[in-house]
Amino acid sequence: MRKKISFFILSNNSSPVKQLTVSRAMLRFLGVLFASCLVLLTYVTYDYTNLQKTVSDHQELQNIISHQSDDIAGQRNQIQKFADEITALKSKLIALNDFETKIRIIANIEKTADQDSLFGVGGSIPDDLDTKIPLTEKHNSLMREMHEQTKQLELASSKQQEGFASLFNFLQDQRNLLSSTPAIRPVKGWTTSGFGNRKSPFTGLREFHKGLDIATRMATPVVATADGIVSFEGTKGLLGKVVVIDHGHGIVTRYGHLKKIFKKRGEAVTRGDIIARVGVTGRTTGPHVHYEVLLNGIPVSPIKYILN
Repeated sequence: MRKKISFFILSNNSSPVKQLTVSRAMLRFLGVLFASCLVLLTYVTYDYTNLQKTVSDHQELQNIISHQSDDIAGQRNQIQKFADEITALKSKLIALNDFETKIRIIANIEKTADQDSLFGVGGSIPDDLDTKIPLTEKHNSLMREMHEQTKQLELASSKQQEGFASLFNFLQDQRNLLSSTPAIRPVKGWTTSGFGNRKSPFTGLREFHKGLDIATRMATPVVATADGIVSFEGTKGLLGKVVVIDHGHGIVTRYGHLKKIFKKRGEAVTRGDIIARVGVTGRTTGPHVHYEVLLNGIPVSPIKYILN
C-alpha cells in the first residue's frame, strides 16, 4: 500500500476541519512541476530583460546612426559651400588680374614673361568645381579637386600680389619723377630774355643765355618749380644771390638775382614752396629772376618745363 500524506485545513470560523490526502508520488510530481515552472519563469524573465536591453541598445544605435548621418550630410554641405567659395575666390582673382592688365595698358607698362599667366607659365584657368553632388553621395573627388585648386589659387594669389607690387612701384617712381620734374613758372611776370643765343645787354656781343629771364616787381615771391633738395644757397658771381635745387633724376634748377633767400642747404622743398624773393643782386638791368633748368649738367630750355 502506497504511503500518503494528509493535510488538515483549519479555518478561523466554526467550519469543520478539512482533510486533503495526497500521495507522495503526486507530491513529488507537484514539486517537480513547481520547480520547472519556477525555472521557466526565471528564464522567461531573464530573456525578456535581455530583449528589452537589446531593443534599447538598438534604438540608441539607430539614434547614433541618425545623428551621424545628419553630421555627414552637414559636413558634405559645408564642403560644397567651401567649393563655392573657392570658385568665387578664383573669379575675384581673375577680375583683379584683368583690372591690372587694363591699368598696364593705360600706363603703357608691359608685363614680364613670368607675369603673363596668372596660373603659371602655360597654365589655364581651372574649371569650376561641381558642387551639385547629392549629399548622400561621397565627396572624395570633390575634395581632391578642392585641394588641387587651393594650391593653384595660392600660386595665383602670390603672382597677383607680385604683379600689383611691381605696378605700384612703377607708378610710384613715375609719380616721384613727375613731382620732381619742373612744371610751373618760378615767378609771375613777363619774359625779357629767352634761352639760347642773344645779344648781351651789357657788352652788345652775342652770347649763349643758359636760362630764362622773368621780370617782375621787386620782392615778388619766387617758388620751387618741383620737389627737391636745396643743394646751394648763397652768392655766385654775376648771378648774385642764388638758390640751386636738386630734383633727382639728373634734373637741377637754378634761381638767380634774388633779394632774400628763405631756404637752407639740405632743406627739402615741394613744388610751389616760396624759396626766395625777387631782387637785383649780381649783374642785372632790373628786378627779375634768372631761371635755369639743367639736365645731367647740361642747360636745357626752361620753356619745355613750364606748363602754366
